Amino acid sequence: MPQGTIKEFDDETRTGVLLQEDRTEVHIDATSIEGAGIRTLRIGQRVKFEVVEESGLKRARALRLVTID
Repeated sequence: MPQGTIKEFDDETRTGVLLQEDRTEVHIDATSIEGAGIRTLRIGQRVKFEVVEESGLKRARALRLVTID
């Protein structure tokens, strides 16, 4: 599962962008975080996710926070 870093996230619209490790942008929307129990995302936060391509845009799905044990 790829990992990346939150670049931007808007709490009101529940949309944003994350950067994959290769610096490719992946779009985030409410469906990316639904079911994961995530209420908000912060810039710089590390996440794991799946990537799907819709209408020519890379979108994150099944987003999960990366935790340090």
